[in-house]
Amino acid sequence: MGTLVTLHLPPDSPVANLPWVITIGALDDEQEWEPLVCGPYERPHALALAQAVVADEDLMAVVEPLLPLADAAAIRDEIELARSGQDLDTTATELDGGDSPRRTTPGRPPSEAEVRAGFARIAAKLTAGT
Repeated sequence: MGTLVTLHLPPDSPVANLPWVITIGALDDEQEWEPLVCGPYERPHALALAQAVVADEDLMAVVEPLLPLADAAAIRDEIELARSGQDLDTTATELDGGDSPRRTTPGRPPSEAEVRAGFARIAAKLTAGT
C-alpha cells in the first residue's frame, strides 16, 4: 500500500480552486527512478487519481496546487513567502493533535471524460486571467 500526501485545506479555501498536480515516486530510496509529475487536474480528480494509483503499490503520491504565476516578479514573491515560513499549510501526513495522521478519502477515480472536462475548465480559468 502506498502513501498519499496533500494539503489539508479548510472547506472555503481558494487554493482548492487552483489547478493541482500529482507527483508520483518511489516510497523508499532504494528504487532509482525519476518521479512522474502529471496534471494539471481539478483537486478532487487529482486526489482520486493519486489514491487509485498508490492504493496497491509501494508508491508515494504528492498532490499539490499548481500556482499559475504569469511573470518573474510573482514567482519571486512566492519564493520570498516560502522562505519566510509564513505559508504554513498542513499536509495529510501531519498529525491531527493525536497520534494518527489525517486520512484523505477522495472517492472513485474520475473517468477519462470527467478528467478531460476538468482540463477544459482549468484552461478556461487560466486563459481568463482569474
